[in-house]
Amino acid sequence: MSQTQNYTGSCFCGAVEFTLNGQPEIMGYCHCDSCRQWSAAQVNAFTLWKPENFKITKGSENLSGFDKIAPTKDEPGPSNRKWCTTCGSHVVIEHPTMGLIDVPAVIIEGFTFIPGFHVHYQESVHPMQDGLPKFKDLPSEAGGSGEVLPESS
Repeated sequence: MSQTQNYTGSCFCGAVEFTLNGQPEIMGYCHCDSCRQWSAAQVNAFTLWKPENFKITKGSENLSGFDKIAPTKDEPGPSNRKWCTTCGSHVVIEHPTMGLIDVPAVIIEGFTFIPGFHVHYQESVHPMQDGLPKFKDLPSEAGGSGEVLPESS
């Protein structure tokens, strides 16, 4: 019998808290311009979870969101980013077209981040030599080309 993992996390100021149950579907690094701008970092460490495994337990009224590429006002885009309105800390990114949510690895307490690959590596501004596959865009299973780029020095 497998044991379900339970995790907690919060925004920077603690006004928003959440729980996660189970394990993420996928973990990795994203190098796309959108993730880099959103995270204000050279690389974004992502964890993708089924939405039912994520629950806001405190401060949902403190969440605000932005969808950069929403097709219409009533139709979600591929990435709805949510943050705490008190401290500005990133909390979650909803990916409705994928049926998954992204919780930044760094805000999950006691979580061991074990990335499996890099995505959108063609946009990388910070080459990494870690032996993981470096997808030009996305794996073919996720709608990308599946093309893997060589590790560069």
